[in-house]
Amino acid sequence: MCPDTIRSTVTVSFFTAALSSWRAAHIAVPDLRADDVPQEAVVKLSIKAVANARTADNLGAEREGTGVVFGEKGLILTIGYLILEAGSILIVAGDGRVYPASVAGYDHATGFGLLRAGLDCRPLELGSSAGVRELATVLVAAHGAAGGASRACVVSRRRFTGWWEYMIEGGIFTAPPRFEHSGAGLLDADGKLVGIGSLWVSDALEIGAAFPGNMFVPIDLLKPLLDDLLATGRGRAPARPWLGVYSEEIQGHVVVTRVLPESPAENAGLSRGDIILGVGGEAVGRQSEFYKRLWSSGEAGSSVVLHVLHKRTVRQLTVQTMDRMAFLRPWAI
Repeated sequence: MCPDTIRSTVTVSFFTAALSSWRAAHIAVPDLRADDVPQEAVVKLSIKAVANARTADNLGAEREGTGVVFGEKGLILTIGYLILEAGSILIVAGDGRVYPASVAGYDHATGFGLLRAGLDCRPLELGSSAGVRELATVLVAAHGAAGGASRACVVSRRRFTGWWEYMIEGGIFTAPPRFEHSGAGLLDADGKLVGIGSLWVSDALEIGAAFPGNMFVPIDLLKPLLDDLLATGRGRAPARPWLGVYSEEIQGHVVVTRVLPESPAENAGLSRGDIILGVGGEAVGRQSEFYKRLWSSGEAGSSVVLHVLHKRTVRQLTVQTMDRMAFLRPWAI
């Protein structure tokens, strides 16, 4: 089993994580220098969404982030939410030249997005995220306008569960936090790409108190998908059933925080504030349980039964799920 699929058994203390993060940010590491990063391989992305994009409310109609050039074909890897429903994409190279780009692939399960552009530069080499351990010093490589490269410390390796029907194993959590993190590359001590920046989080360290940092999607999740993404624009596995709900785990309950307009969840009558008690007759109390039950209920398009507490009344709702990609406005992949 790949180490990225195993929850970390090491718990770094608050003091150790704080001290190690400070040292990573302020004390030079001889084997890890920002000057070693091929800056031409770290580019700025400027994206405009299609008209009436469903993701515009959350992500904005215009988006900026980082992309990293990798591989022999000069592909650009970024975090996928930047390119959802993209109408136009421009790449701004380090020397200021601007190139148009097209979407080569997107994977909802991992969150990776692939672009093609006419860049000819020295690419970053893919590394192994399985070898990235707690307390390792790493380099966060964003484009120049987003702060360039800086050092950080890996404070945790664990499952990440997101509120938007998203969950990955082996997430890489770093500190101190970067605010211009979207699509930034995470480089190991050998200068190899081991992750892509996704989020700012308040719980980079799970200690029951705030410890801000960033979550990076491990690069090992991309490797088995890459050929399919390049060939068809998406992974080979069947699309997961998708509801269109945002949720939060509160005191052992999965609470609905938002229902997307015109989504399967709204069509079935799910509402903000509802508590999801079970999926297909099996009880859920954690967000991770909710997702596992949902995704194991069948492929996208299948019906799933939810048991929901709505205003002190338990209801049974049948939701006709769908492929999230089919929910988005038409965009070119």
